Amino acid sequence: MGHPVGKVAALAGITVRTLHHYDEIGLLSPSGRTGSGYRSYDDDDLDRLQRILFYRELGFPLETIATLVDDPGTDAGAHLERQRELLVARIGELGRMVAAVDRAMEARAMGNALTPEEKFEVFGGFREPDGYAEEAARRWGDTPEWQGATPPSKEDLAAGEALRQDWVRRLTALRDAGGAPDSTEATDLAEEHRAMLARVMGECSYETQRRIGELYVTEPVQLGFLIREDEQRPGAGEFVRDAIVANVARRQ
Repeated sequence: MGHPVGKVAALAGITVRTLHHYDEIGLLSPSGRTGSGYRSYDDDDLDRLQRILFYRELGFPLETIATLVDDPGTDAGAHLERQRELLVARIGELGRMVAAVDRAMEARAMGNALTPEEKFEVFGGFREPDGYAEEAARRWGDTPEWQGATPPSKEDLAAGEALRQDWVRRLTALRDAGGAPDSTEATDLAEEHRAMLARVMGECSYETQRRIGELYVTEPVQLGFLIREDEQRPGAGEFVRDAIVANVARRQ
């Protein structure tokens, strides 16, 4: 049974023009037409529209949504699982924001002044680039690591940042001393790097780590998550990548 475009728009809480636009860009084309030539949507079309709107509510751009919903390796159930994980992460973020607002309201009511650190701690010291979350979901969304990950707590983030800083310090010292990426010290650091990734992902295979290591060279934004821009020295991405490759070879 087909559903006319006006009814679909009303059900989904969007405009007919939005559905026309989705058709024009190939994001959602109706499976049929009425006798008068109007768009008609079947149940599979409605399922696809639901997936599209979930991703849109999560802030994904339409171009990324098209890539996600057209992925032949992801079925409807997998889409729902992924969207649930993203929503749970969003809930965690919003919960932390609500708690921060509550603290600010309480401090104002009591006549207390928050320190600059307390005012902005909810935002974190390092912000991922705009659009990165969407790109990460597109790139890693089907991996076991992504699907098994849970949002880190404030304490986890603080502990992870301390580990990262210590790791970068020792990496820099090794490079300053002339250490090679295939040295024992460098491959030990590579193994620690895999453990740091696992703190975020829940697990991190050597193949996933190798792929991330390649991105440190080809996509500078990726390296910035590991080594902040003000900590970076020329060749840092290549050194880390080569150490990861050497460590994988050592352990196979």
